Amino acid sequence: MVWVRSEHAGALSVVATWVCAFLPWNLMYSPNIAGGSLLFVRFPFFQVRFAWGIDVAQRVALSDPLSATAFQAGQSIAVGYKVWSVGAAVMAVAVLFSVVYYTQEERVEDGPVDPVRVLGGLLGLAGVVLAASTYLLATRGFPGIPVPLGVVLLFVFAGVLLTVERA
Repeated sequence: MVWVRSEHAGALSVVATWVCAFLPWNLMYSPNIAGGSLLFVRFPFFQVRFAWGIDVAQRVALSDPLSATAFQAGQSIAVGYKVWSVGAAVMAVAVLFSVVYYTQEERVEDGPVDPVRVLGGLLGLAGVVLAASTYLLATRGFPGIPVPLGVVLLFVFAGVLLTVERA
C-alpha cells in the first residue's frame, strides 16, 4: 500500500517536520496538587504551565527545556526534562535540515542520502526520545494524566516517510 506518491514525499517530509515542531508533543494534567491543578503543554522547544487553585507567583509560566531542566535540578523529575532537552535537540536538527531541504531542494536531492529518509529517521528518533521523556515525567514528577499527542504524530510521520517508495 502506497501512502504517499514519490513526487510528493519531499514536500510531505518538510511539512511533517514543521507540523511536529509546532504541535505539543505532550499534554499533562495534574489534578489535586496542593489543593489545585496544573496543566503542562509541552512543545518541542518550550513548555507552557497553567496553574489554578495553587498559590504560585505566575498562573501561566513559559519555559524552554534547558531552563526547565535547571529549575528541576536535584529533583527526581529532572531526568525527564533532560531527556526532553535531547528530544528538542533532535527536533532542532530535523527542522534545520528541513529548512535546508526546502531552500536547496535540488542540491539536497542530489546528495548521497535520501532526505526524506533522513527526516523520517530524525522524526522517529525524536518520537522515541520524547516518548521516554513522557514516561519519565509521568512516573517521576507530578501525578497526572499524560497525553502524548505529538509523540504519536512523530511515529506516524516517521513511519510514512521511512516506508515511502522513492523513484
